[in-house]
Amino acid sequence: MAKVSWKPGTMIYPLPAVMVSCGETEAEYNIITVAWTGTICSDPPMCYISVRPNRHSYEILKRTGEYVINLTTEELAKATDWCGVRSGKKFNKFDAMHLTPGKAEKVNAPIISEAPLHIECRVKEIVPLGTHDMFISEVVNVMADTRYLDEETGAFHLDWAKPICYAHGQYRGLGKKLGKFGFSVEKKKKKMGSPLQGVKKRGKAKG
Repeated sequence: MAKVSWKPGTMIYPLPAVMVSCGETEAEYNIITVAWTGTICSDPPMCYISVRPNRHSYEILKRTGEYVINLTTEELAKATDWCGVRSGKKFNKFDAMHLTPGKAEKVNAPIISEAPLHIECRVKEIVPLGTHDMFISEVVNVMADTRYLDEETGAFHLDWAKPICYAHGQYRGLGKKLGKFGFSVEKKKKKMGSPLQGVKKRGKAKG
């Protein structure tokens, strides 16, 4: 197969497109759309967001040390994009996009009530990297919308919410399910035949 080399760049796609809410008081509540985000540790649960220092939310994040990652959906696609291209210096993003700030459990930053999942984070370290600074954070609480909980098993079905991702400057929905974790090594269960298979049916002889 032929290959072509490009200059180094950020080509790890797709990524989650999330709305990060921050601020200690209602007067300073703000939303910043972030794609540079992800999980970095399971125990303790840790994640990160990377933010440009010139963004309005940067000083709020740095001063408060708290924020909420709100997962986004197809229904929230317009708000997700708008909050990423407009500045909190000029707009109240909650009002402009008709979003509802809600109360988080462990942090002062608000949740975006319309989102299906809210990941409450507390900053542990800020690492300057270049164009962006990385906010390495501990997950202190997770809130989920009960609309996406399975009543029988209690499992959370994010796919019901139609989440979106970001790839090469575009927002995209998720495709079809290809398999679950570990499916490549999962042993297939043998199909059990009928207990009557191979046994002749009993009945009265004709004659």
